[in-house]
Amino acid sequence: MGYGLSSPDIPGANGRKNPQLWPRRFYPSDPQATLARIGADLFVNISASPFHAGKEHVRFNIYQNHARKHAIPIVSVNQVGGNDELVFDGRSMCFDCRGEPIAVLPAFEEAVVTVDIDHPGEPTSYRPLDEVESIHRALVLGLRDYVSKCGFSKVVVSLSGGIDSAVVCCLAVEALGPEKVIGATMPGPYSSTGSVEDSVALAKNLGIEMLEIPIINIYDAYVGTLADIIDHEKGVNVTLKNIQARIRGNMIMALSNEYGYLFLSTGNKSELAGGYCTLYGDMSGGLAVISDVPKTMVYRLAQEINRRSPVIPDAILTKAPSAELRPDQLDQDSLPPYEILDVILNAYIDAGDSPTEITGRGFDPATDEWVVRQVDRNEYKRRQSAIGLKVTPKAFGSGRRMPVAAKYHRNRV
Repeated sequence: MGYGLSSPDIPGANGRKNPQLWPRRFYPSDPQATLARIGADLFVNISASPFHAGKEHVRFNIYQNHARKHAIPIVSVNQVGGNDELVFDGRSMCFDCRGEPIAVLPAFEEAVVTVDIDHPGEPTSYRPLDEVESIHRALVLGLRDYVSKCGFSKVVVSLSGGIDSAVVCCLAVEALGPEKVIGATMPGPYSSTGSVEDSVALAKNLGIEMLEIPIINIYDAYVGTLADIIDHEKGVNVTLKNIQARIRGNMIMALSNEYGYLFLSTGNKSELAGGYCTLYGDMSGGLAVISDVPKTMVYRLAQEINRRSPVIPDAILTKAPSAELRPDQLDQDSLPPYEILDVILNAYIDAGDSPTEITGRGFDPATDEWVVRQVDRNEYKRRQSAIGLKVTPKAFGSGRRMPVAAKYHRNRV
C-alpha cells in the first residue's frame, strides 16, 4: 500500500468519488449559465490555481464539462511559478464548443500559443502528468522560485546519509545547479560510517561542495554541562537524542549566518504529521522542501531521480530509515511501517475520515488510535516549522491548521 495523492475522479469532502464536478455549489448562481443565456460566445478563465497532485485532471474535467454543457469554447490561462508555499503549474488549456481540447500548454513552464477559435482544426492529445513526475517538477519549480525571489545565492543541505536529505539535495541541484548547493555531513556519536560515506558519495555524484563538521566534541560538552540534570540511567533518552539534532541545526544555521546560504529543511510529511522531528533541530531551516511529501512518496521521487541519472547511491535507497541518535536506532522502533502509516495519515488528514472509519478498513485499532493521537498532539510543532512547498490538498499550514491549546479529538465516533 502507498499514499494516494490523487484520483482520476473528483474527490468529495470525505475523499469518496463524486459524479458532480464539486461536492456542492458554494454560491447560488451559475456564472457560466448566466453568460451563456445572455449570448456569450467565449468563456475566458484567468486563473491563479495552485498545484496539488491530481488537480490538473480536475481542471481539465471542469473546463471540458462547461464547454460541452453550453456549446461554447473556453480558454483557461493559469499562473506559473512559486510563491512561498504555493506552486502554480500553468497548464493552460483551450476547448472548442464540443468540449474537445484544441490547445494544452506545458506544465510548470511559461508558454505562449495562438489558437484560432473559429477554425480550431483537429483536437489535440491530452495526457495528465504522472503523479510522481508532477510532484517532482512542482518541488523543483517551487524551490527555484523561492530561492531566487528571496535573493539567496546558495543553499545548504544537511546530509544524513538518508533518503530524505538525498532527495532534497538532488532537487536543489536540479533547481539551482551544483555550484549553488552546499552539502554538510555532521557525524555524531552514533553515526554509522556508512552514512558519512553515502553522503560523500552522493555529493560526488552531484558535483557539489561537501563539508564535514563532526559534532562529537560539542555533544560531549553538552552532556558534561548537563551532567547533574540528565538522568543517565535512562540511557540515550529523548533529551540526549534531541541535543544531537539541535547541535546540527545550530551548525547549519551558523553557515547560513556566515555566508548567507538558505538552509533547506529535509523533514517529510510523515515525520511532521507524527511529531517525529525535533524543534530547533532537524526542523530548523528557511524552506521545508518535502514537508508535504509522505515518506513512501519520497522513495518514489528517489526512484524517479535515479531513473534519469543514478546519482543516489544504492545504499541510501535500501537502508532502513534511521535518525541515528542512539545505538541501533530505526524509525520503525517508534513508528508503524511507513506503508501503513502513510495510508492512515492520508485517510485522517486528506480524506477527513474518522478513526472508526479507518479502523473499519482493516487497520489495527491501537495503531490507528496512536497515529491519530500523534497527529493531534503535534500541531504545536508544525506551527513552528519552516515554510513548506504544498503538493497535496491538505498541506500543513496553508491547507490544514488545527487548534493547539484545546482538548480536541476530532471524529472519535
